[in-house]
Formats: sequence, C-alpha cells, structure tokens
Amino acid sequence: MRTSVGGATRDSITVRGRDLATEIMGTMSFSDLAYLLAADRVPSEGESRLFNAILVSLADHGLTPTALAARLTYTGAPESLQGAIAAGLLGGGSVFLGPVEDTARFLAEILNGIGDDPDEAALRSAAERAVRDTVGVGRRIPGLGHPIHRDTDPRTPRLYELAEDVGLAGPHLRLLELVAEAHRNETGKALPINGAGAAGAALADLGFPPTIGRGFALLARTAGLIGHLAEESQHPIGMRLWQEVDR
Repeated sequence: MRTSVGGATRDSITVRGRDLATEIMGTMSFSDLAYLLAADRVPSEGESRLFNAILVSLADHGLTPTALAARLTYTGAPESLQGAIAAGLLGGGSVFLGPVEDTARFLAEILNGIGDDPDEAALRSAAERAVRDTVGVGRRIPGLGHPIHRDTDPRTPRLYELAEDVGLAGPHLRLLELVAEAHRNETGKALPINGAGAAGAALADLGFPPTIGRGFALLARTAGLIGHLAEESQHPIGMRLWQEVDR
C-alpha cells in the first residue's frame, strides 16, 4: 500500500515528489502547497492568485454558528483545542460552507447535460431549465442568497474580477451568473450570488471536483476558527453566552 502524496525516510520528507525542506519550505506558500497536494501539480501564477483569494474569502464570517460552536466547546474543554476546532468544522453544511460543494455540484450537473464547450445560448437555456425544474419541486438554488448580504455579497464581484484578471473565468462562473438571472426571472426575487457559491464555481473552473471544494472550504475556515479560539482564550465570551441563554 503506497501513496504519492508524501512520505518520509530517516533523513528526508517528500511531498508530491518534492523534498519538503529544500524545495518547498521557504519557497512555496501554504495555499500553493494545498493546491499541489490536491492537484498533484504546482499552480500557475494565475491559478495561485485565484486559489489563494478563494481560501481567503472563506476563512471567516464573524460569530456564525460554526464559530459559536467552536467557542462554546472551548469554554467547556479549554484543554482540547482540536475538539473546539472540530466542533466548528462539523457545522459546515448546506447553510454554512456547504454551498461551496453544493453549488459546484449543481453547476456540474447542468454542464454535464449540454456537452463540452457550450456557447452562451446553450448555457442560458440550460440555466433556465435547471432553475425552472429546481424551483418547481420547491428546492433552493445553491449559491444564491445570503442572510446578511441581501443585495451583494462583497466577496462575489471580487472573485469574478480576479478570475477575469487571470483568465480563469470559465463556464462554471458564467453559468452561475445565468442561474442567478434565470432565478430572478422565474421567481421575481433578486437573490445575490453568495461568496461560497462563487468560490465553488471558481474551484470548479480550476478543475477541482465538488467534494474537494468542500474540503478547501473547511481548510479555509480552520484558520478563522483558530482566530476565534485565540480571541476566546484572551477575551472569552463563551461563558457569558451560556449565562445569557440561561437567564
């Protein structure tokens, strides 16, 4: 049983065939390393820039339920930082973080039905059909709407801008725009493309499958949770939260 991801001998460590100490440390950023680990290749300059922006966009969103879960777990078990981080990550589902994967999967299913290299008319028609079918059975369109950013999620236009700048705005990102437009026409509701949805589309345009997209969302949010727990250790609110609920 072997793995090509990495290995170690008595005097060396390798990651994807590269010597960790001499070829990666001090040379490659953490986000580039994450890309290398998942894709088995070093990203291009444009891929690196977009991928890093995606991770940054998903790192934190304030006192969300995932952050609260981590903080409250830390309140009960401050000796278990890993347990608190895990508690926060376990809350990554269809409402928080999960739309990264859900959106990529939704878009992939549409694209799989119209073949390779579709033109604008084919994309638009497929988007309208998918939205009509999904709304018709009472299901929510992943990647649209946000509980705070009711008009525009500030992350979304920036991700689109960066994707255009580096020449990586592919069919998934374009299709998501058409899905939002079709949903607006179908329902009369102008829901913005949320940051998680845009991140999922951008990751798909980078070539990553939807399931790996959720992994990157969790990787990014881990950094945010570490920040919350660092703050919790210095300026705790967990006990006050519990007491407020108790009152």
